[in-house]
Amino acid sequence: MNPSTSARAVRPAPMPGDEPAARRDQAQWLADAAVRALRDEARLSPKPALVDARGSGAHRDLDLARMLRSASALRRPFAEMALAAQQASPDARLRERLAHIGRVAEQRMLLATQGSNAHRGAIWALGLLLGARALPGVRASAAEVCAGAAHIARHPDRGHPDPGASHGARAARVYGAAGARGQACAGFPQVLRRGLPMLRGRRAAGACAEHARLDALLAIMAELDDTCLLHRGGEPALRAAQTGAARVLELGGAATPHGYAALLELDAELLARNASPGGSADLLSATLFLDAVTDG
Repeated sequence: MNPSTSARAVRPAPMPGDEPAARRDQAQWLADAAVRALRDEARLSPKPALVDARGSGAHRDLDLARMLRSASALRRPFAEMALAAQQASPDARLRERLAHIGRVAEQRMLLATQGSNAHRGAIWALGLLLGARALPGVRASAAEVCAGAAHIARHPDRGHPDPGASHGARAARVYGAAGARGQACAGFPQVLRRGLPMLRGRRAAGACAEHARLDALLAIMAELDDTCLLHRGGEPALRAAQTGAARVLELGGAATPHGYAALLELDAELLARNASPGGSADLLSATLFLDAVTDG
């Protein structure tokens, strides 16, 4: 891969008079982009206390092979989400349809990982963004896609038995954090204002894909009230992650010797706390997806 360019997906050109085939092609294009984003996030190394090519990080029940199997297992439900949105509006009906497909996707994930949660948060974020990107009339701008995702997310999911039962939701209540739902309802501000500009800015300045992606992750970590960190290590772990990520960027990012050394120090500190920035990783996947399917 040329380090100065992104791994952008090429959107298939629809054939005149063949709208169903064009819709299927677009749905598959979006699903492929979502799966690629998950796989690229999983392989990215070194990520602080997260599963990567080096090992399992702070996740004893996950490894890179399981993360990659999980990502591949989600291709079909991602395509179904896109198909569901193509002739819909960002309303309660679409919200519940995406949620239903998302629960099926979670079951596919659990089968692929032998019961481990590899991508529950990413299914939520990417499902909303993918659905918003597939809505009729949505232009290929990241801001418009994030706004469409927010419109969908603000509707309740009447099919969810207990939306506050997850570790992240409980941590959000205890610590007053926005959580995954709050991030989505706000239009993914950490993705739109931090992750995506950092990714594209670093790449435009000549950084390789790995360094640009690591710095995008760190830009998200530096500001996100990550409920995965809060669940595992409370406010001390969150402060350590935010401060450490900001320090890496202040030292020039992952491409510089001092920044890289600070990144490894952050990794060691979060591992010692058994705390993983899983919410930030989910938003990095969302960032990589938007980078592939939007123009600006």
